[in-house]
Amino acid sequence: MAAKAFTLVWLLLLSFSASVPFVAGGELSFLALGDWGGNELKPYTTPFEMAVSKGMSKIAENLETQFIVALGDNFYHLGVKNVDDKRFKETFEDVFTAKSLMTPWYFCAGNHDHYGNVSAQIAYSSKSKRWNFPDYYYTKSWKIPGSDIELQLVLLDTVQLCGDSGDDHFNTQPQEPESQKASEIQWKWIEDTLQSSTAHYLIVGGHFPVWSVAEHGPTDCLVNRLRPLLQKYKVTAYISGHDHNLQHLKESNSSVEYFVIGSAAYIVDKKTHKNSVPKGSLSFFWADADKEGGFAAVRVAATNMTLEFVDAFGASLYKRQLYPRNIHLTFK
Repeated sequence: MAAKAFTLVWLLLLSFSASVPFVAGGELSFLALGDWGGNELKPYTTPFEMAVSKGMSKIAENLETQFIVALGDNFYHLGVKNVDDKRFKETFEDVFTAKSLMTPWYFCAGNHDHYGNVSAQIAYSSKSKRWNFPDYYYTKSWKIPGSDIELQLVLLDTVQLCGDSGDDHFNTQPQEPESQKASEIQWKWIEDTLQSSTAHYLIVGGHFPVWSVAEHGPTDCLVNRLRPLLQKYKVTAYISGHDHNLQHLKESNSSVEYFVIGSAAYIVDKKTHKNSVPKGSLSFFWADADKEGGFAAVRVAATNMTLEFVDAFGASLYKRQLYPRNIHLTFK
């Protein structure tokens, strides 16, 4: 009788362990920044970019970050000309020099990158050990150390999707993509990628924001086409740049969190579009030029993920805790 009882308990334990991912005390951490791309005139940087680099180096060292996500406008104001453009060295390699920042960087393109040669930025991946830009859009996954908990990052080309936003001084909406065919191919890839994801944390990133209260405001194209996909497939968060400040927004009837992280080279303190976002969705806004720029530090554990906004001096500005998705959902 005792043997039967032991066998029953053992079978129950095996069944439980098969349905629940193995978790341990490990942690995955990374940094995210946007609109960091210096200046096209000597010294090819901005004071904010230099300050943000120093702040990032300290946080990266403290957290022992595994990688960095760069959300476009990698080179102001006209991108790069070719894979040998000196801007790679003067705006990137010679600025982010700390040992703690010698981890893999993952890039997507912004509107200023498209004014130049984005394919050259992609090609530079073969010339730099830490520059990872495999294609205009792509996905990458990591496991939290010592567990089966997965983080998936999906990086988009929002200019290819929606079109150019025009001169920043006029704050215009993207009108239409340069290639409708390329745009539709990427839209299909996005839905296929999100639908097939079983990651516990699913982060989508692109240059243009979905929601923003600042100088450029919401991107209509993304509100109309990307936002429904983010909601349908239970994306954890959408991270972006374009507006030169830090923001957190969340709609009351959706689980998707929106973060604007665009203050690594310039800061603009405007809420031009405060009435263009869902009422009550803005939880945080920061654009303090005295703090010389900002970025995000993200810590991912088995039970929760924390996104923290940090200024260039390393001071914490705001924290938001996020939780794993229900990966057993069936999407129709």
